[in-house]
Amino acid sequence: MQIDTPILEVENLSKSFDVSAALLRRLVRGEGRATLKAVDGINFAIPKGKTLSLVGESGCGKSTVARLVVGLYEPTAGKVVFDGNDMSGKRSRRDMAGLRRRFQMIFQDPFASLNPRWRVHDIIAEPIRAHGIASDEREITRRVAQNLERVKLSARDGEKFPHEFSGGQRQRISIARALASEPEFLVCDEPTSALDVSVQAQILNLMKDLQRELGLSYLFISHDLAVVYHIADYLGVMYLGRLVEVGPARDIFRNPQHPYTRMLLDAIPDLEMTGRERIPVGGEVPSPIAPPSGCHFHPRCPFANERCRNETPGITHFGADDRELRCHAVEEGRLEAEVARLREKAPAA
Repeated sequence: MQIDTPILEVENLSKSFDVSAALLRRLVRGEGRATLKAVDGINFAIPKGKTLSLVGESGCGKSTVARLVVGLYEPTAGKVVFDGNDMSGKRSRRDMAGLRRRFQMIFQDPFASLNPRWRVHDIIAEPIRAHGIASDEREITRRVAQNLERVKLSARDGEKFPHEFSGGQRQRISIARALASEPEFLVCDEPTSALDVSVQAQILNLMKDLQRELGLSYLFISHDLAVVYHIADYLGVMYLGRLVEVGPARDIFRNPQHPYTRMLLDAIPDLEMTGRERIPVGGEVPSPIAPPSGCHFHPRCPFANERCRNETPGITHFGADDRELRCHAVEEGRLEAEVARLREKAPAA
């Protein structure tokens, strides 16, 4: 998927964690070291002013990618390039200072990410002081009030503590704090999953309004495809640390290709009762410590063959949108024929 002016590029990004037992226990049991490969050589790019959403089941590595992008984790391999700057090559505090303020993160739990001992004014003022955006207290107060009003709260709310707000209001405070450093890029790690459905819609509409107003770019992490459909311009589908399908969101929703993407979309309830046929996919996500050989999805895939079980799929480009997939069935051109065959065998409703 070629993008002319990306604000963020991720190239062959990988992250492994050592999950070995204690040394004495391994010696007694004769066990070796155990490694969990949370992210396995992924590539994507995000255009300026657009949103890429990463989706997938729990444990697929979405949140690890978010933390790698903002520098909370150091990659095992690969690199993150922000606006032409290789973040893995920036090490000194001085090198990073000018870039840090340009991207921020919004976390899943708005209460856990806000200091309960600080007033809202101090929470939002902290990045303004830390990045040297303003030092005069009047100017800081003005900027805090401006950011509270941007997220549809009152300037007077700055005198309150986080516990005095509802979950949706606390997430608005988190967004205001993220905006305080005047960023260009926001990493959003499931920012609506802890909220009621009606409040989710309000937060998503707010984020879209802010994107249009301020020209923001988003990396949006979610497991909720209904949320993703509302906000994403581009979609990346992850399974056991690998990106299996990446492309324009509307095209993927309209015509999914990878069997795992089809499975996720088939899990959405058909509220309009269109009667569309679904191909059931059973099984559970395997352990990321000992993932299956070849294509990680093959134990659950109804289209898997011997090649799928033994050979890791490379990138296949699909359609006019230059979508990127990792699937032998798509590469070999046999997917649609297999889908038709399974539908013929399916019992009539």
